[in-house]
Amino acid sequence: MSIIIKTREQIEHIRKSCKLAANALTFIEPYVKPGVDTEYLDNLILQYFKEHSATSATIGYHGYPKASCISPNEVVCHGIPSKSIVLKDGDIVNIDVTPILSGYYGDTSKMFLIGNVSEEAKSLVEVARHCLYLGIQQVRPGAHFGDIGHAISQYAHSKGYSVVYEFCGHGVGIHFHEEPQVEHIGKKGTGPVMHPGMIFTIEPMINQGKPRVVIDSKDGWTARTIDGKLSAQFEHTVLVTETGYEILTLPD
Repeated sequence: MSIIIKTREQIEHIRKSCKLAANALTFIEPYVKPGVDTEYLDNLILQYFKEHSATSATIGYHGYPKASCISPNEVVCHGIPSKSIVLKDGDIVNIDVTPILSGYYGDTSKMFLIGNVSEEAKSLVEVARHCLYLGIQQVRPGAHFGDIGHAISQYAHSKGYSVVYEFCGHGVGIHFHEEPQVEHIGKKGTGPVMHPGMIFTIEPMINQGKPRVVIDSKDGWTARTIDGKLSAQFEHTVLVTETGYEILTLPD
């Protein structure tokens, strides 16, 4: 499949869905605290989508059961919300949401710090956030997708962290997952060329230890670091404009 160049009308619809995704993370923030289970958070997110005439792209996606992915500590991504997973003081957690509004998709995630978080964990989270924005800064017409992964991996490695390579960003908007795959490790000047109207996610997953992940054999979804060390991730949906980029998943 080729990379979809979105029309102005499509971009406007995707922009609204992305804004809803960002606002959902703002809405959930006061509830993300010690003693709260992740299924409770997921139910609140689902209710928020319903109140804004949207559905969740993740429910039923290849059998995924919930409205969001909530991934604490060593969970890299695709953590399934559950009553048995209760947030505690010192945790870090990623919440990833993808609403469908009027048939169009928006996709974003961010880290939340629970109570008194260690300096070690805070450092990881800050590096992951900086990696996202370094990646976004590479977006412009004529740039290559490999430029994104190059910038992210150079910085993460310079800080002593590893970059997950088994998951990547992706085109989004008309469908949940479109071309291209947006790798977070790359070589400058390689990969497809960016053109105005392309929309995709950048979502680097940065690990304290080894870059590899292991998928939970029971649920088939939860991806954890192979060595049990912490992981952090931030994600935005980005539009290539005539002169550079626009981050579509910024909250009001």
